[in-house]
Amino acid sequence: MAKCEACFGTAEQEKKLKAVIEASQNTQGCLMHVLQEAQEIYGYLPMQVQKAIAEGLGISLSEVYGVVTFYSQFSLTPKGKYRISVCLGTACYVKGADKILEEIEKELEIKPGECTPDGLFSLDSCRCVGACGLAPVLMVNDEVFGKLSHDKVKYILDIYREDANK
Repeated sequence: MAKCEACFGTAEQEKKLKAVIEASQNTQGCLMHVLQEAQEIYGYLPMQVQKAIAEGLGISLSEVYGVVTFYSQFSLTPKGKYRISVCLGTACYVKGADKILEEIEKELEIKPGECTPDGLFSLDSCRCVGACGLAPVLMVNDEVFGKLSHDKVKYILDIYREDANK
């Protein structure tokens, strides 16, 4: 595979991406796997990475982009070290999840889909995490926090701020 002009990131990331593409080039239906691996490497799927995948697999950029934008597991924007997801499903919403989300937005000065300038936190909302009995719920990476009130938001964020400073 020739040097990809569209690639970016660290040399190590680029090397890993090339290896994934090369290992999958001759496998029919490999696009999802390659996209999942690329997102694992970069944390999201910027256009440069999508172009490299399209080139490497010999498919159109529009096909790659179509898959990336169809499946919610893929992200076009950078994610923070700590990915916050606030459940806005019915049980959580009825119990005040919208207020939790507002408090996080205020505390971090970002909106859903954004990442803090320091790369520490990103914020999203989701429809259900399957923990309705703990409503309202938020997740930080894979850790679930339930039975929340807006006054617990700063406490939870401070836990992760302290962890990042260790």
